Amino acid sequence: MKKAVALILLGLLVVGLAGLVGVAKDTIIVGVGAPPRTMNPYGSDSDANLSVMSNIFDGLLQRDANGDLMPALATSWERIDALTWRFHLRKGVKFHNGNDFTWEDVKFSMERLKQPYPVSEFLAFGNLIKSVEMVNGDPWTIDIVTTVPTSYFDQNLHQIFIMDKESTENRSIGEIGENPIGTGAYKFVKWVKGSYLKLEANENYWGGAPSVKYAEFRPITEPSTRVAAISTGTVDILQDVPVELFNSIAKNPSLQVITRPARRSIWLGLGNKPGTPTSDVRVRKAMYMAINEQEIIDKVMFGHADLCSQIPDPPTVGYDASIKRLPYDPAQAKKLLAEAGYPDGFMITLTGPNDRYVRDEQIEQAIVTQLSKVGIKVTLDSKPKAVYFPEVDAHKLEFYLIGWFDGSYDFGRSFSKLLHSVDKDAGLGGLNGSGYSDPTLDKLFEASSGIINPQLRGQELQILNKVAMDEKIAIIPLHYQEDSYAIYKASGVNFTPRSDTWVVFKDMSIGK
Repeated sequence: MKKAVALILLGLLVVGLAGLVGVAKDTIIVGVGAPPRTMNPYGSDSDANLSVMSNIFDGLLQRDANGDLMPALATSWERIDALTWRFHLRKGVKFHNGNDFTWEDVKFSMERLKQPYPVSEFLAFGNLIKSVEMVNGDPWTIDIVTTVPTSYFDQNLHQIFIMDKESTENRSIGEIGENPIGTGAYKFVKWVKGSYLKLEANENYWGGAPSVKYAEFRPITEPSTRVAAISTGTVDILQDVPVELFNSIAKNPSLQVITRPARRSIWLGLGNKPGTPTSDVRVRKAMYMAINEQEIIDKVMFGHADLCSQIPDPPTVGYDASIKRLPYDPAQAKKLLAEAGYPDGFMITLTGPNDRYVRDEQIEQAIVTQLSKVGIKVTLDSKPKAVYFPEVDAHKLEFYLIGWFDGSYDFGRSFSKLLHSVDKDAGLGGLNGSGYSDPTLDKLFEASSGIINPQLRGQELQILNKVAMDEKIAIIPLHYQEDSYAIYKASGVNFTPRSDTWVVFKDMSIGK
C-alpha cells in the first residue's frame, strides 16, 4: 500500500513539474510583495501600482532599465520656451479595444489628472498643465503649456499613462478601476484582488509583439511563503528577497539571486504643530541622535541596506553629498531633551506599515526600543498599508515611517508631495503625513520652481535639501533599501532589474 501511495505521489509530482515546464514556455509569473491598489492608472502613485500600469498603458515617454528617458507614444519632444513643451505623436497606435490613439486622448488624460482622488493621485502634476493643443492644425504635433516653468515636466511623463478618451468617458470610476484599457504591450485579462493579476501579450503593440505570451503578478507577503514559491518554481521571479532568509536563498542551486542598490530611502516623518514636543528642533535632533541606524542595518536588515542622510538618492536632482548624518549619541540626545524642557522625555505614537517596506515593522520596533533609552516613551501603531496610507493622506500622524524614491529624479517634486505645507487644492503635501509646515522651506521650494536652467535649479534644490536636513531636521533619515530578486533557473527567464523597481514584461524573454 505504501508503495502504491508513493508511486501516486511521484506521478503527481511529475505531472506538476511538467505543468510548470509547460507554463514556463509562454508565461512568466512574478511574486511581488505589494499588490496593485487599482487598475485606474491615476488612482495610485505608488511604485507597486505604477509597475503594473506600465505593462497595460504607455506614457508619452518611457524609461529603460537604466532609467534613461525614451520615446513612447511621442516619438520626439523638445522644450519651446519656459512654459511650452512640444511632442510629436506616434501614428498608427491602437488601444486594446481597437480605438485609435489620437491627440485628443492626450488632452483628455492631462485634464483627468486634475480631478481629485479617487480619480487622480497626480493632482499636483495635473495642476501644472494649463493647456494641450494641436500645433498649426496638425493632430500629430501638440504643445503642452504649463502654468509655471517646470524643468522636470518631461522627466515625469513615463508614469503619466495615456487613457482612451471614448471608453473612459463612458465608464464609471469603479469600472475603470477594475478593467483597464491602454495601448501597452500587455492586455488586461483578470484581476483577483490579493491573489493574482493576469495579462496577455498585445500582438499589435506598436513596439512589436512581446516575446512572452502571458504574464502574471502574484502578491505574496509572508516571507516563508515567498521563499517556498520561488524555491518550487511556483513563481519564476521573486521581487524583494526576504533579507532574513537571504543567505539560504542565495545558496539554493536552483536559484539565481540578483541585487542592486535601491533608490528608495526609508525615513521618519515628524509633526511640528506648535505646542508639541517635536515642534522644537532640539527635540527633533535628539530623536535623530538617539536612533542607532547602523545597528538597525546590521541586526534588522541583516546588512542589506545602506545609511542615508536625506530623502533623495544620488541620481536625483537636489541630492547633496555634503549632507552628513548626525552621529548616534544618546548622551547628547538626553542633554538636548533637557534643554528643550523634557528631561524625563515625553510620550508619542509611531505609526507605520507592517507589510509595505522591507522589515518595516521590525524597524519600527527597534526605533521604539532605542528611543526608550533616552526617555521617550513610544507607542507603536503598526498596521497594514491599506489602513496606514489613508492615515498618511489625512495628515494627522505624530510620527511615522515611510519610504520614497522619485520617479522624476527631482527633489522639488519630492518636496512638493512629502514636506510642503498641505494645500489640497494645489495638490501640495499629499503624502505629508504629519501636516509638517515650514514657511522657509516652502519659499525655497517656490524659488526653485521657476528656474529653467537645470544646473541652477539643481543648486537651489540642494539648498532646499540642506536647510531641510541640517537646520530644520524636517525628517529623520534611516537607510536606502537594497533591491533584490531571485530567479528560478529552470524557468529560463531572461530578466534585468530596473532602477525604478518596475516589473516590465516586454523587456523579458524566455530561453537563450
